[in-house]
Amino acid sequence: MANVKPFRCIRPAQDLASRIAALPYDVYNRAEAKQEIIREPLSFLRIDRAETNFADEVDTYDTKVYEKARDLLNGMIEDGSFVTEDMESYYVYELVMEGRSQTGLVACASIDDYLNNVIKKHEKTREDKEIDRIRHVDICNAQTGPIFLAYRSHKTINDVIEKTKKEAPLYNFTSADGIGHHVWRISDEKHIEAIKNGFSEIQDIYIADGHHRSASAVKVGLKRRDENPGYTGEEEFNSFLSVLFPHDQLKILPYNRAVKDLNGYSSQEFIEKVKLGFDIQKHEDGPYEPKKKGEFGMFLDGSWYCLKANKEILNNNDPVKSLDVSILQDYLLEPILGIGDPRTDNRIDFIGGIRGLKELEDRVSRDMEVAFSMYPTSIDELFEVSDADKLMPPKSTWFEPKLRSGLFIHSLS
Repeated sequence: MANVKPFRCIRPAQDLASRIAALPYDVYNRAEAKQEIIREPLSFLRIDRAETNFADEVDTYDTKVYEKARDLLNGMIEDGSFVTEDMESYYVYELVMEGRSQTGLVACASIDDYLNNVIKKHEKTREDKEIDRIRHVDICNAQTGPIFLAYRSHKTINDVIEKTKKEAPLYNFTSADGIGHHVWRISDEKHIEAIKNGFSEIQDIYIADGHHRSASAVKVGLKRRDENPGYTGEEEFNSFLSVLFPHDQLKILPYNRAVKDLNGYSSQEFIEKVKLGFDIQKHEDGPYEPKKKGEFGMFLDGSWYCLKANKEILNNNDPVKSLDVSILQDYLLEPILGIGDPRTDNRIDFIGGIRGLKELEDRVSRDMEVAFSMYPTSIDELFEVSDADKLMPPKSTWFEPKLRSGLFIHSLS
C-alpha cells in the first residue's frame, strides 16, 4: 500500500504564481538560467539555480550559492510573495499542452515507500547530481521541485479530482511556452480521507521523471533521521514533494538520437551493415516518424529512411531488451557505429521529441552525420521494466509538459 499524504503547502501569492512558476532547474544551463531571470526577475530559477545571483567565476556548487537560495526563499515568504497554508491539503494540478490535458495530485510521498520499493525506479542516478540537490534541499530546509510519479488509474481518486476541478481554481494561467496551468486545493476532510484510502489500495507507484531529485530527497530524510534519533516517522522530512498522475493521462514523447560519424564507414557501407538487422526503405515524403514499435527513422546524406527491425530481433520478451531504444543500441549503435556506452560516449547526442524531426535534420547539417527518430516508449513498458526491478537505457523517455517548480513548496520542518 502507498502512503501519500496531504501537506501544509508554501505557495505563491495568487497574483504572482504565473511569474514565479519556472521550468525545472535541470532544463537550463547556467547562461540560459541567467537569461530567463533577466526576462522574469521573479522566476523561481533565482532560488533553484541560485548561482545565477553571482558572477560566473563563483562555483555553481559553492556553499554560499545554497545559502543564497535559502535566504531568497525565506525573504519571499517574509515579504508575502509566498504564503503558507494553515492546514494540510492535497492539490490538483492540471497541465494543458496543445489541447491535451493531464491532471495530477500534488502530495507528499513516503521515503519508506521509496526505500521499500513501493515507489519503483527505472533509471540509474549519478552521485554528483544527487549531491547538488541534497545540499539545496538540506540548506533550504525545503523541497522546491516536485517529483513526477505515476500510478495505475484508480476510480476513487479520479472521482475526487474530477469533483474538485468543477470548483473555482486557485491558479489559472498560461506560461510563456504556451502551457496552461490550473490548480485547485483539496481541503475537505472527506475528500482527503477518500484519497488516502484510494492510495492505500495501490501497491505500486512509479517514478516517471525525477530520479535524482527523489534520491536526493530520500537521502536528506535519512540524514535528518540520523540527526533526530527519536524521530516518530511523522516529521516532514519523512516524505517528499510529488505530483502523481494516473497512467492513462500520460503521454511519453520519443527521445531521438544523433551520431557524429559513421565509425569509418562510407554511407553505402554503413547502409549495407544496417541491412543485416533491419529492412530499409527510402522515405521520399519528408521526415519519417515511426508509426509503431520496432520502426525507426534515419536521416543520412539529406535523405530519410524507414528502418524496420527484423522479426528475430523483435521476438524478445525481456522488458529491457525489447525496448526500441535497446534494439537500436544493441543492433546498430554499438555493433556498427561503435557506441559502447551511450552514457559516456561524446559521439552520440540525445534530442527530446519536443524539438521535432526538423531538429534532427538541422543537427546532421551542422555537426552530426546520422540521426534516428524513435517510436516513443510506452508507460506500460516503463511499468514493466520497473516491476522487473530493471533499469532502462539512458534517455528512454521524454515527458511533456514539464512540471513547474515554485508552485508548491514542502517545508521539512
